[in-house]
Amino acid sequence: MSNSHPSAHPVLRCTAFDGSRRLVSGPHADVAVAVKQRVRSHPDAAILIFDDQSGREIDFDLRGSDRDIADRIEKQSAATAEPARAAGRPKLGVVSREVTLLPRHWEWLGAQPGGASATLRRLVETASRASGDDRAALRQLQERTYRFMSAMAGNLPGFEEASRALFANKIADMETHMAGWPDDVRAHVLRLFEGEPAAA
Repeated sequence: MSNSHPSAHPVLRCTAFDGSRRLVSGPHADVAVAVKQRVRSHPDAAILIFDDQSGREIDFDLRGSDRDIADRIEKQSAATAEPARAAGRPKLGVVSREVTLLPRHWEWLGAQPGGASATLRRLVETASRASGDDRAALRQLQERTYRFMSAMAGNLPGFEEASRALFANKIADMETHMAGWPDDVRAHVLRLFEGEPAAA
């Protein structure tokens, strides 16, 4: 089943597990319908659903027809979508401060397009993106991976060691400590950390 009507906002993806086996991954509406079908045919199924972006456990209202479920999820997604940014250039809020540089640095800055101030702003932005954004992105991957790990593998052997390796960014060590975990759980941990969407 595919959610065929167009959407103006990004498609939210998730992954459902039945016990330690991955049941399905994909857009929220598709996963919800697949989960409903699974629960209908296997009433004792132990279903857990995880948001692929955050790693958090989520639930769906599975009442009604497949179309009802898809419409309800579409409305929820639209309600939680980020508000559109206002058109136009943002205000910069420039602050003046003293900077001490060597004469050759001032000469180089003065020769750059836009002058010294614009060049310094570009250099600072580039440096902050290269360091801070990379660290922030890594932290986000670690946190979403840990949320899933703690829910699905918190009681499994090697969990504490794998968690420490995750936050130390020692992925080979993490994989070693996860060696005895169910295949689908281990594979999804790695997908979340590597930022890859799971296959349907």
